[in-house]
Amino acid sequence: MSAFLALYVGQVSRARAARGPLLFVATLQSVGILLLLRGVVDEGSDTTAQQVVAGSTVLVVAFVALNLLAQRFGMLRGTGALDYYATLPVSGSLVVLATAASYATFTVPGAVLTAFVGALLYGLPLGHLWILLVVLPLAGASLAGLGACLGLLAPRPELATVAGQLGMSGILFLGIIPEHRMPAVLQVVRAAVPSTYATDAFASSFARHLDVAALLTDVGVCLVVAVLALSLASAAFRRAVRA
Repeated sequence: MSAFLALYVGQVSRARAARGPLLFVATLQSVGILLLLRGVVDEGSDTTAQQVVAGSTVLVVAFVALNLLAQRFGMLRGTGALDYYATLPVSGSLVVLATAASYATFTVPGAVLTAFVGALLYGLPLGHLWILLVVLPLAGASLAGLGACLGLLAPRPELATVAGQLGMSGILFLGIIPEHRMPAVLQVVRAAVPSTYATDAFASSFARHLDVAALLTDVGVCLVVAVLALSLASAAFRRAVRA
């Protein structure tokens, strides 16, 4: 725990200069999507409204955990800066998690604001908004692991940036559209994307009657994927250091 805190504090110091743009961009794009789709979603379509708000909220996390982490680790690998972290007596997954947590610290207010504004805008209940406390860390950990893998495995930093952008676009598309409105092929793709389980878990919080079993299932999948993604990131970290 002490090693994680030390890494976290160090990464927060490095990320502090970018906290303004992070908060502004990550929040503005998600709130903008909410406003844009408000004129499209039917008044009586509760399921679609729940999905749009949940997907836009998780997108704030994806912007950092997938997109920025891919860029960050792509840059570290491209400049040889990973050698410094390799000398530390910590695992690669801890480096990934601490880096992701430092960036995510500045976007949590944006995610909460997006969820609150979205609920008011679409007339959704706020009674179970506390589920964000569970959803955001798990979604962030799983996407951070994948984002780090993209950055660490990409042959060039530019490709890591492109991969992060494409991944975030996919998360946006698959997150805001209800599963039952997708073709069968895309439903299969959606089931393989970890952020969709976080989106579904948060979307269920807006229902009049909370389905605890479905919520626990989605949260459980998020937890398993988070562990696997961080393990893969740790392996990618060791591979990049040896290269």
